[in-house]
Amino acid sequence: MPVTTSPAPRPFYPAQLLAVSGRALAQLVRTPSHSRRAEAARKLARHSLWLSAAGAALVIVLMVAFDQTEIQLMPARGTPALWPIRILTDFGKDEYLLIALGAALVVLALVAAGLHGTRRALLLGLGTRVQFLFLSIAVSAFAAEILKYIAGRGRPFVGGKANPFNFVPFEGSGAYASLPSGHAVAAFALAFAVSALWPRLRVFMFTYAIVILLTRLVLLAHHPSDVAAGALVGMVGAMAVRYWFAARRLAFAIRADGTIVPLPGAVSGRLKRVAHGASAP
Repeated sequence: MPVTTSPAPRPFYPAQLLAVSGRALAQLVRTPSHSRRAEAARKLARHSLWLSAAGAALVIVLMVAFDQTEIQLMPARGTPALWPIRILTDFGKDEYLLIALGAALVVLALVAAGLHGTRRALLLGLGTRVQFLFLSIAVSAFAAEILKYIAGRGRPFVGGKANPFNFVPFEGSGAYASLPSGHAVAAFALAFAVSALWPRLRVFMFTYAIVILLTRLVLLAHHPSDVAAGALVGMVGAMAVRYWFAARRLAFAIRADGTIVPLPGAVSGRLKRVAHGASAP
């Protein structure tokens, strides 16, 4: 008599969800394995040092020569006609960006847990890239909160005067959390991170970041030097997270000279293979 075989039982969904989530977290803390990570670390240190030095010099120049003049030219805080600017500026709020990216990670995990093979691999590859975006903003925002607390710089006109040197270190309140701008940190971290993964979006993303930066000035939420400092912190933070991923062979590769470049995405790589196969003789 023929032997009948029953299909293998499908894994229990909650167990699959736990496994997918566990692997996604474990890959972030595994031991670095890329053979060229030392070259990339040296390049990161060199670029971070030069960028920080140039950024710090710009912040000082703005603080001394431009901050007071600029905030006196802006419309009064709370001007009703500025309501579109108040809506626009929220697109650079780190809490909103992190919530959106966190929700995307949850959805990807929920869907990937119910898939198998190539389809799961495609989603997990996308999930790794969303992890990179999330951590670029989160790490940069965390560093910014520490700097805000240490600097204790008053926001424009706090204390009743246009005084760019109103500092109360370790004060800890929102009124003295002007340096660096949190919105600029988040916007430039996101702009750098997206551009690192998809270079063709660079112009669009940095235009977005500059628009967010300008809204903070128009709303008198920050001085020019605050947003310049925020842009610096966001970019350096995202650069550090990019190195962390590249050293673990996640979403990025490292060239012989230490340059970090994006790996082809699972989706785009598959489409290219399909297109090549379709055009082959």
